[in-house]
Amino acid sequence: MTTATLQNASTGTVDAATQAFTVTFLIRRFDPDVDTEPRWQDFDVEMYATDRVLDALHKIKWEQDGSLTFRRSCAHGICGSDAMRINGRNRLACKTLIKDLDISKPIYVEAIKGLPLEKDLIVDMEPFFASYREVQPFLIANSTPEPGKERIQDVASRARFDDTTKCILCAACTSSCPVFWTDGQYFGPAAIVNAHRFIFDSRDDEAKVRLDILNDKEGVWRCRTTFNCTDACPRGIEVTKAIAEVKQAILRGSP
Repeated sequence: MTTATLQNASTGTVDAATQAFTVTFLIRRFDPDVDTEPRWQDFDVEMYATDRVLDALHKIKWEQDGSLTFRRSCAHGICGSDAMRINGRNRLACKTLIKDLDISKPIYVEAIKGLPLEKDLIVDMEPFFASYREVQPFLIANSTPEPGKERIQDVASRARFDDTTKCILCAACTSSCPVFWTDGQYFGPAAIVNAHRFIFDSRDDEAKVRLDILNDKEGVWRCRTTFNCTDACPRGIEVTKAIAEVKQAILRGSP
């Protein structure tokens, strides 16, 4: 199985981090110009333990099949472009290390669920961003700060929504939600998380508007608290907790 090794010059022992091995990837392919249904295709790729799934996709595209299609940008877990299902779980390909997967079996890679499949690992993100825009994810302030001054906020007020500022809009949480899979009208966890970020911001004056938007049959009340979204978030956001806090704010009538 080993195709390359490096030995420690002084001890003669093999360094596991520099030991190459072959990993089989099963990728769910779909070309709308050719396929009527998605199909699985396998690729054998030489990898190292410290490689990531994104490295494998690059090797496949550059060395085996240039038609493989996927999104990626920063490759450091910040842009959120490369969210996909890896062994049945939503993850970022750039943050999923080979050493953390069971390479004794094929690694399954497919597009995230619940959004229209366009090609291979790419889905149409417009329904996701439409929900995001609908919750008005921007600061709305009715007052004007003094000339040359910022809107002051104390540490405690910031801490109230700090967790939900981490969202990178990768859609991993939303596309892991069973309700979202079956109900295309549901706002989804990511939209609610981004509403939370401004609902609880002391500098914002329109929390009530967002609470009214989410107090809808397709809003926060569609959440079934399965925690899939929290588990899927690559940024560690407590998504389910944020949704619960929005529900409580609706019941109170204020943040």
